[in-house]
Amino acid sequence: MAALFGAITVNAQEKKAEEVMKVNTEKHDFGKIKQSVPVTTFFEITNTSGQPLIIENVTAGCGCTTPEWSKEPVMAGGTTKIKVGYNAAAMNHFEKDVFVKVAGVTQPKVLKITGEVLDAAAYDVYAKGGKKAESTKVQTANKATAPVKKTKTPSKK
Repeated sequence: MAALFGAITVNAQEKKAEEVMKVNTEKHDFGKIKQSVPVTTFFEITNTSGQPLIIENVTAGCGCTTPEWSKEPVMAGGTTKIKVGYNAAAMNHFEKDVFVKVAGVTQPKVLKITGEVLDAAAYDVYAKGGKKAESTKVQTANKATAPVKKTKTPSKK
C-alpha cells in the first residue's frame, strides 16, 4: 500500500510542458520546397513559470531534421528560440517531430514541421504560378524575290 501511495504522489507532482512554457506555434508548414535546398524555421519558447527554464535537449526523429537551441537557462518571463532545419534531400510530403525536453518535466513538448519536397523542374513550375513556361516559335516565309534582312526592333521605354 505504501508503494502505491508513493507512486500516486510522484504522478501528481509531474509537470506538463504547457505548465512551464508557451510556444508561439506548435507546427510550421514549409509548403512546397525545392529538393536539396535546406530550409529553416524558428519556434519561440516563453518561460511561463516563476523559475528559470532549462531546455535539456532537443531531438528529431531522423537526421534530415536538425534542431539548435541555447543551453542557457531562460529566466521567468523570458524567451528563447529553437532553430529547426530540414535538409530537403528526399522528394515527397514530410511530417517531422521535434522533441523539446525541459528540466523537471517528464514528457517532452512535441513540435512539428511539415511540407512537400519537389524536384527542381516541378518546383520551377510551381514557383511560376503552376504554369509551364511556354516558348514561342516564330516562323517566317520569304515570298519576295530578294533576301530578307534581319533588323532589331527598338525597345520601348
